[in-house]
Amino acid sequence: MSLKNPFVISGYVSPYYFCDREEETKNLIRYVTNGRNVALISTRRMGKTGLIRHCFQSKEIRDRYHTFFIDIYSTGSLREFVFALGKEIFEELKPKGSKLLDQFFSVITSLRAGFRLNRDTGEPSFEMGLGDIREAGATLDEIFRYLEQAGKPCIIAIDEFQQIEHYAEPNVEAVLRSLIQKCKNTWFIFAGSQRHIMSGLFQSPARPFYQSVGMMQLGCISPDAYRNFVTMHFETNHREIDAAIIDKVYDKFDGHTWYLQIIFNELFSLTIPGDKCGLTMLDEALTNLISAQEFTCQEILSRLPEKQKEILIAIAKEGKAVGVTSADFVKKYNLQTPSSVQSAVRYLLEKDLVTQENNVFSVYDRFFGIWIKQNF
Repeated sequence: MSLKNPFVISGYVSPYYFCDREEETKNLIRYVTNGRNVALISTRRMGKTGLIRHCFQSKEIRDRYHTFFIDIYSTGSLREFVFALGKEIFEELKPKGSKLLDQFFSVITSLRAGFRLNRDTGEPSFEMGLGDIREAGATLDEIFRYLEQAGKPCIIAIDEFQQIEHYAEPNVEAVLRSLIQKCKNTWFIFAGSQRHIMSGLFQSPARPFYQSVGMMQLGCISPDAYRNFVTMHFETNHREIDAAIIDKVYDKFDGHTWYLQIIFNELFSLTIPGDKCGLTMLDEALTNLISAQEFTCQEILSRLPEKQKEILIAIAKEGKAVGVTSADFVKKYNLQTPSSVQSAVRYLLEKDLVTQENNVFSVYDRFFGIWIKQNF
């Protein structure tokens, strides 16, 4: 498959459009193919999903395992989790023939009501609504029983796994751990972006998942690897780019994968075949990308209470804010009191508007942070 623009900003296409991650790929494949569950932790948009999809397409996994991927970021209950998992298994099995679907529904009887065949095409579909799942625990048990007798071993990747911490039902961790530890045919990748919650889930002796996984931290792609990747794709498509531009973008966004990809996607689109991408194009690309988000930025800011808005602006202006409750920080940005700042920061963290790494706070969406600095 050939893409017009080689800098992919969503989904996974093929190894050709995937940058580096050679060691991470090798380690993740080694874990799951040797019967070990994995917790994969990094900040959001660093490339966890791409890495997992890349591993699923490897020769070691692609034809030897059933692979399933669910993102539970938007779920708020075990019932929603079960619905997402059941639907993903159905969608993955559907292209592989009716025999596998018959086996699926013979075990997972509580989902059979959602199975339909299109009268015209004969195409199977899954039309069950969330409200049709009456007993989430019982359906989940059926799903796990199915996985244990599937024709091939299974790998299930669960993205934003820390979301289970906020589920409405009690003891979700214990329920999942109880089912997972019985699995002999299924292995799990638990991917998460909130480091402190993920560490608590898997490294606290008081928690059900304690010492049940191998831990992987996903950092930045090295600047040399990314520079080679960008240069190769520009040259292959009859364009040139100055290495200084690649380094400048990498440093400005701290090697954060998604921002690098979308900026070079924009730079590639601005550079016509036969031309060279210059520094002036970088300013144009950033202006285009930030302008496209202006309405969203205005909307988010307009909905924030005044205290949260003030601290968000202060963090954006600082870039990387340290000691946000200190007297110096409060005085510098004319904030109210350290306690009010602490409360506002907690709210912003819960809403994913800011992130915290080693007591350093920054605006989660880097383009949003730049827009705030430009306008306030």
